[in-house]
Parts: sequence; C-alpha cells; structure tokens
Amino acid sequence: MLVQVDGKDTGSVVSALCREVGQLPGELKKSLTWNRGGELGNHKAFTVATDMQVYFRDPQSYWQRGSNENTNRLSRQYFPKKTDISGYSQKQLNVVAQ
Repeated sequence: MLVQVDGKDTGSVVSALCREVGQLPGELKKSLTWNRGGELGNHKAFTVATDMQVYFRDPQSYWQRGSNENTNRLSRQYFPKKTDISGYSQKQLNVVAQ
C-alpha cells in the first residue's frame, strides 16, 4: 500500500494512514509496525481510529519491517530516490502499488 500524505507532520501522516487503512479487509488490519520517526508520534490516535495495534521496530532492525522495506525497493522502479511524488494522486499511487 502506498499512501499520499499532505505533509510529514504527525497529523497529516496519521490522517492519511487512517483513511487508506480503513479500506483494507479486516484480516489485514491486525497490526502495523512503524519506524521510530516523529511523524508517527500520534500512533495512539491511529490505534483508536483503526482498532489496529501499533508496534515500533527496534533501532537498526530493518528486518522487523520486511514488507515495508520490500515495498520501498519495488517502488523505486517507478519512483527513483529523491523523486518528488507530491504531484501523484492517491489513485495513481494505487495503480503503482497494484
């Protein structure tokens, strides 16, 4: 899943994730493992809004978020590093994710 966010602040990130995660089937909404960045600081609001448990990976333990790292690698085929994706719509991101 690729999610378009309006900004890197915690409010924008949590709001966008809530919007998109809400469309997932129930069996995929059990838990989410996040980085330790400040933009994800309002994880409690995300849990309340989505009823998903949030976990944080240990520092320097990228394998704890394997599907995320794999998705990032695969998305580089469409969006090389430092590509400004702010001009892409959520619909376009969904096509890439598919």
